[in-house]
Amino acid sequence: MNISRRMRVDLQLIGDLVTPGSRVLDVGCGDGSLLAYLVASKQADARGLELSMAKVRAAVSQGLSVIHGNLETDLKDYPDGAFDYAILSQTLQATHSPRDVLGDLLRIGRRAIVSFPNFGYWRIRWHVLTQGKMPMTPTLPDRWYDTPNIHLCTLRDFVDLCRDMNVKIEQGFAISSADRMQPVDPTGWIANLFSEQAVFVLTKG
Repeated sequence: MNISRRMRVDLQLIGDLVTPGSRVLDVGCGDGSLLAYLVASKQADARGLELSMAKVRAAVSQGLSVIHGNLETDLKDYPDGAFDYAILSQTLQATHSPRDVLGDLLRIGRRAIVSFPNFGYWRIRWHVLTQGKMPMTPTLPDRWYDTPNIHLCTLRDFVDLCRDMNVKIEQGFAISSADRMQPVDPTGWIANLFSEQAVFVLTKG
């Protein structure tokens, strides 16, 4: 399996957070970059679910255990507590029912690890304020009419959702535009303003 290519910065952080030997489900796993790392470096029993058949084939060609499926319908078929970690990276904002998806992740896994772009990031706020248009950034590369993102949220929005669902935030990490990662207080205004992306480790409350 080829894991020499550089992973996205949020995937690097997620990979570091997974305990060696864990059972992992990577939901929306893409071409399997994170799965390959977890299998090779963490000796994880790592499996993936992916909507794109082309990406499923790319992952399977590396010897990875990936199946084709839609997370919004197929997660319900997984038994409770089947995995140590259920991972969802840069996808929650593209789902129709984020609350239901998050609930399924926490039902399937003892922990959920979720990453997403922060629409409260100061550059996004400034662009909308000064240009009057939705921004395009390396994290958000699509025009507003082409973007898969349908539920835009900030860190504060996500924290409020966790509170409403009685979900415990074990760890929160901010990722800046310079790909610098640091632990943050996810409830604070500083993280909401200066984080371009965020990664959260969650458990049931």
